[in-house]
Amino acid sequence: MKILITGGAGYKGTKLAPELLERGHQVTILDNFMYGYDPALFLFRYPLVEFVQKDVRNLEKSDVAGFDLVYHLAGISGYPACEANPNSAQTINVDATRRLVELLDPGQMLVYASTTSFYGKSGTLCDENTEVMPVSLYGVTKYEAEKICMERKNSVAFRFATIFGVSPRMRWDLLPNDFTMRAVQERSLVLFDSQSRRTFLHLDDAIRAYLMVTEIPDKMLGEVFNVGDDALNLSKLQLAQKIAEYVEFEIIDSTLPDLDVRDFVINFDKIKAIGFRPQRTLDDGIQELVKLFRFYRPIRPFTVI
Repeated sequence: MKILITGGAGYKGTKLAPELLERGHQVTILDNFMYGYDPALFLFRYPLVEFVQKDVRNLEKSDVAGFDLVYHLAGISGYPACEANPNSAQTINVDATRRLVELLDPGQMLVYASTTSFYGKSGTLCDENTEVMPVSLYGVTKYEAEKICMERKNSVAFRFATIFGVSPRMRWDLLPNDFTMRAVQERSLVLFDSQSRRTFLHLDDAIRAYLMVTEIPDKMLGEVFNVGDDALNLSKLQLAQKIAEYVEFEIIDSTLPDLDVRDFVINFDKIKAIGFRPQRTLDDGIQELVKLFRFYRPIRPFTVI
């Protein structure tokens, strides 16, 4: 197939693209390269890859024409980044998504990178029919964009758990990545609302979900799926304790509230029913993250867009 990945030079795109190319698909990476070019340079070894440097807010019909499948990964991702760039969160996550949907032909398949974040602080077991209750600008904009995508029949939305693991375009702000970095480099970790629960998924397994659309589209088009692992519905404290099996550090359980108030448990039966099975464990991810953060020092400030 001819495949377009918006935001293809990002955390997930640089892992998804080589998997598609190895399977013989033609892949075009559309990205503004705001984090630099280096994370995507390894893709030049694949003859079927093309690059388009463009901001997703400036899409034209010619940018999306002729593709069989579009993975829409471009966006301002995460609570901190959206709070730091509220205008961009709206214009990129929502307005640019609406523009993309308007430009697509009905026969083109669209895969939207959604999130479990907008289940908010339900504190209950959430499936795809659970009423959403976004508690942050990130959750609000991602849910609005998901609704826009799912107004068309040929779309799939993946509500991903919080992803962790190493990527060519590394993100350190994701909770397991951030906790492991602090444990290794700062030797202490302060927990706010330590009993609040989240759900996690290794990056490699997120890519497996994306690849399923190329293999069994008839079982996925028109549907929304929670994507994660039942074994990885954990509290923040449980996550920290797991990291402590591999790194010596101090866990400080603060009585102060967390500004990010999410608390939920996710049900993944729907995607399991069509064959999705995570293959990477939390232990796998923590061990590779410990290895990374023993030498890797990220640049902390967010880029203002």
